[in-house]
Amino acid sequence: MSLIKSISGIRGTIGGSASEGLNPINIVNFTAAFATQARKNSPVQSNKIVVGRDARMSGDMIQRIVIGTLQAVGFDVVNIGLATTPTTEFAVTEEGADAGIIITASHNPKHWNALKLLNHEGTFLSDAEGREVYRMADAEDFTFAEVDHLGHVEHKDYTDAHVQMVLSLPEVDAAAIREAGLTVCADTINSVGGIALPRLFDALGVKSAYLLHGEPTGDFAHNPEPLPQNLVELGQLVKEKKADVGFSVDPDVDRLAIFCEDGTPFGEEYTLVSIADYLLSLYPGSDTVSNLSSTRALRDVTISHGGTYTPAAVGEVNVVTKMKEVGALIGGEGNGGVIYPKAHYGRDALVGIALFLTMMAKRFLKPTQIKALLPQYAMVKKRQDLTGLDVERIFDDIKRAYKDQSITTIDGVKIDFPDRWVHLRKSNTEPIMRIYAEAPTEAEADAIAEEVISHFAPHETNLDAYK
Repeated sequence: MSLIKSISGIRGTIGGSASEGLNPINIVNFTAAFATQARKNSPVQSNKIVVGRDARMSGDMIQRIVIGTLQAVGFDVVNIGLATTPTTEFAVTEEGADAGIIITASHNPKHWNALKLLNHEGTFLSDAEGREVYRMADAEDFTFAEVDHLGHVEHKDYTDAHVQMVLSLPEVDAAAIREAGLTVCADTINSVGGIALPRLFDALGVKSAYLLHGEPTGDFAHNPEPLPQNLVELGQLVKEKKADVGFSVDPDVDRLAIFCEDGTPFGEEYTLVSIADYLLSLYPGSDTVSNLSSTRALRDVTISHGGTYTPAAVGEVNVVTKMKEVGALIGGEGNGGVIYPKAHYGRDALVGIALFLTMMAKRFLKPTQIKALLPQYAMVKKRQDLTGLDVERIFDDIKRAYKDQSITTIDGVKIDFPDRWVHLRKSNTEPIMRIYAEAPTEAEADAIAEEVISHFAPHETNLDAYK
């Protein structure tokens, strides 16, 4: 059983002994430590923490433990129940809370769950803040409140408020969407997308919406990561219903994958690029940010609109930090994560859907036509089990081998060639190394990835390529 502590929160498998995975004992310790840190660091001092969760089968159990622990530390809790990650982020600032906790393991399979930790701005903790929480949890450096000072619980539903916030964005045009008479399909993977997306579609004036796996049971109908091989049914449904577009979200609805009207994948790397192209056409000269593992197409689009592109280390908090530093109009990650600061500083699939539908309606274009207008690259994504690997030795070997190329080391090792790149880094969410490569064609991207992987020798490799 696994437990991973990273900038993405505390993530682990459910079940096993008291020393394994994410269990009631360490959930109490992590929650109490986080609440103690929030009381010390938050400038708001509202004595309030927001808690939301996705629909995972372990979610209700974990939420009860988290809320009880927060009460025991003396915090009042706003329990927003089944809610998306961006809804919870939005609720933190709307409530004027000191912090927030999202109970979700994002794209991981159903036997995983996690605590994602938010500060008073509704954004993820920095690496230093996270490390301090983990130290306090390990040392049990916290105290519990006396009986007269236990916290109270208030129940609220923030989904409708989140939807209305999305509609209030000046770049979202519900009237244009309604006039276009769009038909959409969506796969919400038996989680909270099944609650949020129908409300969004209705508010935007979508003509018809067909939902796959819409019941939020947490018993995922397929691998929950929104990758093409997991979304065959969605592509078929788009063709069957003659829909204008298909959308897929992960269990906590911060990642967005799009399907074209012909049932083919739009490409998760191009979710952010297409929406950025739309916004940059409205605000030329603006800047953008994405992580080092994201497509060069965002850089190209940004430059074409007179702006400046800046890369960041992988991890939402790193992207957000860089976006604030450069004043970016939009940013995000190539996994379908769109961050639009006018909404809030967090990946938000609802914002992405609303902007994409507006673009379709106002430009009178189908997804295949939108994609054809963007810079075209091909990417391959591979992974390597870290067991037995001397990662730092491998990184050193690769840096020596490619010393004549442009090398970035802020997050693993990225090698930039004139017309392609390859990036190797340890995952924040799984005990693996990720190897991403991009080039003009898939064959060329695969070739450069395999060339770099050859430096793993004499270690045995067990690579799994996916798109």
